[in-house]
Amino acid sequence: MRLSRPRLIVLTVVLWLAVLASSAAVVWYKHQSRQLFVELQRQLARRDNLDEEASKLLLEQSAWSAPAMVEQVASNKLHMVMPPVQQVQLVRP
Repeated sequence: MRLSRPRLIVLTVVLWLAVLASSAAVVWYKHQSRQLFVELQRQLARRDNLDEEASKLLLEQSAWSAPAMVEQVASNKLHMVMPPVQQVQLVRP
């Protein structure tokens, strides 16, 4: 089956347009892929920073909730004192 010259030219142009369109699509999708990868790396770094901050806050929380720290804050800032033994009452359930 032999194609006429005008049909052959039209077919060649259509195929070239298809190749150009697919090339443009490959370039565009590669660009999108790189942008998404950069965003992923940015979010992973943010997650790592938040994990580090959370660890520091947990450490600080455990330090502030230590009995010695609570007693020190109660006596220094709130001016609380231990009651004398005569004033202590034990309550049983």
